[in-house]
Amino acid sequence: MCIHFFYNLGGFGGNMNSFTRSVDLLHRAMDVSSLRYNVTANNLANAEVPNFKRTSVNFESELKRALESEENSKDDFRMITTDSRHIESVTPRDYRDVEPRRVLDYTTTTKANGNNVDAEQEAMEILKIQLNYQLLTQMQSFQFSQMKTVLK
Repeated sequence: MCIHFFYNLGGFGGNMNSFTRSVDLLHRAMDVSSLRYNVTANNLANAEVPNFKRTSVNFESELKRALESEENSKDDFRMITTDSRHIESVTPRDYRDVEPRRVLDYTTTTKANGNNVDAEQEAMEILKIQLNYQLLTQMQSFQFSQMKTVLK
């Protein structure tokens, strides 16, 4: 989930480059939580619709890859290209270019009517998303309170 991801990457606290970057990452995580909530609520609402297939949201794995590519490229040798025919060195992926991706699970079928939504699992997922969002807002509040302390 998102919270675990941010603790592992140092998104909470001083390991990130700046206050702005930390707040931006938290803001993005909150946006993804909102999208995930809407997608999961849609799954739950369609739990009895024949042939409906559940959707999930992928984001954290791609964000982690982008942040790791930035970190790994700090010490890399970069070639300067002066001609369009030159081979460019690998450039790190900017984390701001990572977008959440909706993934349709069309390979499984849970019910005889072709629907693959487990209402209990979706309801639990909604609770996890709500708790995650609350924690993200607390983390963002903490970031701003730290900045307020510094500015005093």
